[in-house]
Amino acid sequence: MARPKRIAKGDIVYHVLNRANGRLRIFKKRRDFEAFEEILAEGAERFAMRICGYCIMSNHWHLVLWPREDGDLSEFMKWITVTHTGRWHASHRTVGIGHVYQGRFKSFPVESSSYYLTLMRYVESNSLRAGAVERSADWPWSSLAIRLGDEKPIVLSKGPMDLPKRWTKLVDKAANMPKKDRQAIETCIKRGRPMGSDDWIMTTAAMLGLESTLRPRGRPTKGV
Repeated sequence: MARPKRIAKGDIVYHVLNRANGRLRIFKKRRDFEAFEEILAEGAERFAMRICGYCIMSNHWHLVLWPREDGDLSEFMKWITVTHTGRWHASHRTVGIGHVYQGRFKSFPVESSSYYLTLMRYVESNSLRAGAVERSADWPWSSLAIRLGDEKPIVLSKGPMDLPKRWTKLVDKAANMPKKDRQAIETCIKRGRPMGSDDWIMTTAAMLGLESTLRPRGRPTKGV
């Protein structure tokens, strides 16, 4: 069965994630991380993509993107994935040997409100939540590092709304966010379900053809 075509409207914020094939480590040394950041910066300039936030881990990455026009998200992500795969194989001398990524990227739209801020905190606290560092600020491969003064090729977008003061402390607190909030985001990641207020979710799901992500999984219970 053919995969359904994605409808990616412009001027909506999206969370985007992809994992390495077999969850293997594709970012091992410093240069692996730097190379991917350079690709993100190059792609952002090529496609006029607004990058609001990101976090690169050893076997996966999170991006928070704000495309300008319809279709920009898919074009940007196709270029990022193909370019990174080609350059990774060339750098590691594994051209023609296996896949870098487990499949096409996962994404979901998020409402530009407090839900956007919750998502940004979730993304930028990823390294702390994984136990890689003691503070989110200690992880150099994220948008938080740029906010704290690290020089990177990526130019961050201010996003649809300003980040609150004491942002770094709020990011660290997100590593221990309530279980229900974390599970809500993880469900959105798994199913591609819109994240936001109830009315926004319904409207956005209809607009983007995501109604199936709102339905319970499994066969409906038969009447007795």
